[in-house]
Amino acid sequence: MPPNKYLLLLLLFFFSIAFLQGQDNDQENKLPIENILTKIETAHNVIFNYKSGLLDDIVVFEPRKDLDLSAKIESLHNQTNLVFTIVSKAIITISKPIKICAYLKDEYLQEPLEGATITSDSKYTISDKDGYFELELNSLDDMLSIRFIGFKTIERQARYFDLEQCSVITMSEHHEMISTVLLKAYLVQGIDKDSDWTTSIDYSEFTLLPGLIESDVLQTVQALPSILSTDETVSNLNIRGGSNDQNLILWDNIKMYQTGHFFGLMSSFNPHMTQKATIINNGSDVSFTDGVSGTIHMKTDRKINSDFEGIFGINFLNAELFTNIPISEKSSLQVASRKSLDEFVRTPTYKVYFDRITQDNEIQNNNSEIAKSDQEFNFYDASLRWLYNPSEKDFIRLNFIHNSNDLSFNETTELDDNMITRQSKVSQSTLGFGLNYTRKWNKEFETIINTYNSDYKLQSLNADIVSNQLFLQENIVSETGIKVQNIYTKNLWKLKLGYDFTETKITNLNDIDLPRFVRRDEEVLREHAVYGQAKFSNAANDFAIRAGIRGNYITKFQKAIVEPRLSIRKALGNHIEIEALGEFKHQNVSQIVNFQNDFLGIEKRRWQLTENDSIPIIKSKQASFGILYKNKGWLLDSKLYYKTVDGITTQSQSFTTKYEFAREQGSYNAYGFEFLCRKKLNDFNNWLSYSYINNKYTFEDLEEIEFPSNFDITHSFALGSTYSTDSWNISAGINYRIGKPTSIPIKNNEIEDGDINWDVANGERLKDYLRIDASTLYKFKISSTFRSEVGASVWNISDRKNAINNYFRTNDSDSVDKFSRFSLGLTTNAVFRLYF
Repeated sequence: MPPNKYLLLLLLFFFSIAFLQGQDNDQENKLPIENILTKIETAHNVIFNYKSGLLDDIVVFEPRKDLDLSAKIESLHNQTNLVFTIVSKAIITISKPIKICAYLKDEYLQEPLEGATITSDSKYTISDKDGYFELELNSLDDMLSIRFIGFKTIERQARYFDLEQCSVITMSEHHEMISTVLLKAYLVQGIDKDSDWTTSIDYSEFTLLPGLIESDVLQTVQALPSILSTDETVSNLNIRGGSNDQNLILWDNIKMYQTGHFFGLMSSFNPHMTQKATIINNGSDVSFTDGVSGTIHMKTDRKINSDFEGIFGINFLNAELFTNIPISEKSSLQVASRKSLDEFVRTPTYKVYFDRITQDNEIQNNNSEIAKSDQEFNFYDASLRWLYNPSEKDFIRLNFIHNSNDLSFNETTELDDNMITRQSKVSQSTLGFGLNYTRKWNKEFETIINTYNSDYKLQSLNADIVSNQLFLQENIVSETGIKVQNIYTKNLWKLKLGYDFTETKITNLNDIDLPRFVRRDEEVLREHAVYGQAKFSNAANDFAIRAGIRGNYITKFQKAIVEPRLSIRKALGNHIEIEALGEFKHQNVSQIVNFQNDFLGIEKRRWQLTENDSIPIIKSKQASFGILYKNKGWLLDSKLYYKTVDGITTQSQSFTTKYEFAREQGSYNAYGFEFLCRKKLNDFNNWLSYSYINNKYTFEDLEEIEFPSNFDITHSFALGSTYSTDSWNISAGINYRIGKPTSIPIKNNEIEDGDINWDVANGERLKDYLRIDASTLYKFKISSTFRSEVGASVWNISDRKNAINNYFRTNDSDSVDKFSRFSLGLTTNAVFRLYF
């Protein structure tokens, strides 16, 4: 070894000896703290109180004798970390510091809250990326305050924290009343049962359903036994036998009159912007109006994010982009958009969808001498949400949504030795705006103000090339609403009092250029409402009752409508829950069909306001009773219900056979039974659902006064299974239901006096509906910044030809031709998403 290295080792040896000797000398200079305290008591005429044994084996350097009392105490505190509390001029207590530690999480998303501030009178800290914090306090009486923007502040004495271990503390957002989840994974993970008797879908936790690779809200809700679509579209959902216009569809409290792209085959609401959906079949909160059959309330993210996030995705139908942009600690912006791919490439999936929506309309059934070309269909949607917390007591959110569908095609034929080309087109668009302000006055009382404007427009230009005629049709809805409600929560009670105003304007236009004919109908209706509600939940949370009443006044008709609402829930032991629900509701808007070729036969329905005469106010009464059993992964949920709806018209009930051209008023009565059995086994969720309904019309002025409803799907079944891990989601299932009712001509006597001679109304049924679906998603991490997922789905694996509707027409040979519309055949899709 070189001599310089020996020298270095020798120096280190002597240095360590000197250091240890110095340490020993320091220890020799220290005295027991009890001796020091005795000297301080004598010098300053004070008394120190402390538990026996607290100061054993503690030695300190004696403070200088010329220091005052507070300086001596500070010196002892710095050496021992003991807490000296001055109780009075003569008494000082001594104790050990109290360590508080915990993990902070979002009560709703169960995600860590990074950057929360935790303060006491003298200490301060911030939670880390895992939501973890620790803090030393002087006393069990110390008050700890936990704050995070957008969440309710927690103020709690140290004595009420878990002092033995680091527990989890959940923080709830203060700008909305959040329902407590009664049952997690009601069907699959992400579909829950809330304590306010509603079913909620949390898309931040959602796994997968058969045939779906998107979190399509209006497709997802059809997994529930109470909801189906007789024509397989999301724009024609039937809740307990009701027609689609009897559903209240809300997007962040904005009423939506358009719900689908591809004219109903997929939802028009961006799945990345929509974070939660609440489904209400009965027992509605008094703040909701319209929707005599049910309510689907979609909500966007409620949390202000401090980190930039983005999602880019592409499938065989559209490309999508979502971004969450932090503006400041108190504000963030969310932007999302989707655009169809038809302008760039026409995929097989796109072709199947296009063929489905254009069945039996002018695009496919024009005169054979007329050539159709340049058939184009495009859709897009854009949505924006701005969140702002000016203070811990105030919360503002601004929402914007715009979506559009455009279909066009050219027709070319030869007239008088000249080639003539005309374009026909149909477009459907929505523009919505909403503003919500919440003021939290104190822990018990808050005020919520919500205003919105929703504009919907459906327009078609039909070019009849042979007659040289242009036919313009428009259906325009413009609605403005404002709602003010106060919520008071005290102990076990929650009281709600509010006011609601709605103005709805609907315009219908028919314009023909040759011969000249123009008809424009414009109606405006204004409605005021006041409501009150009380909810009581006992301390054990095994009993709850909510009762309310809503008073509505329609100014145009000077008509008052009173609507009571009631909901009761009771737990019987640990495994059984029973519920009883009831409500009265009404609505002033419905959809009618004047002719089957309205809007080129693509979208036949137009919105129309009540006239309180030929188009009456629709009113409903509904009651239901349910029993739920849960134990060891098993869930059995059954419900009985009865519903009566008065004020419907034949034009709103999608008749395509007998009574297609009738214009009569009536009602329907529906009673039924719903059953769901779900078993969770490790990573599998398996379920079987069944629905029975008896749904009959009553039309006093028709040939048959009573007959089955067009939506009388007496029996329907669903069987499915989903496998979920951190990386894989795999799902498969079967949907079966009996065919919908239909009317047929009398055999061997189909025509009478030149018209179809119909047999009894809805005396026959279409062929039973059967569909088998499967889908899978695989999630993987690319880097610390990027993660991704890929997936594929198959809809109607067996390629079964399911008839969803039929109609009949006379021909030139004095016979009757039958036409049918069919559901989607075998349809595949695939997706790739990148998260950053």
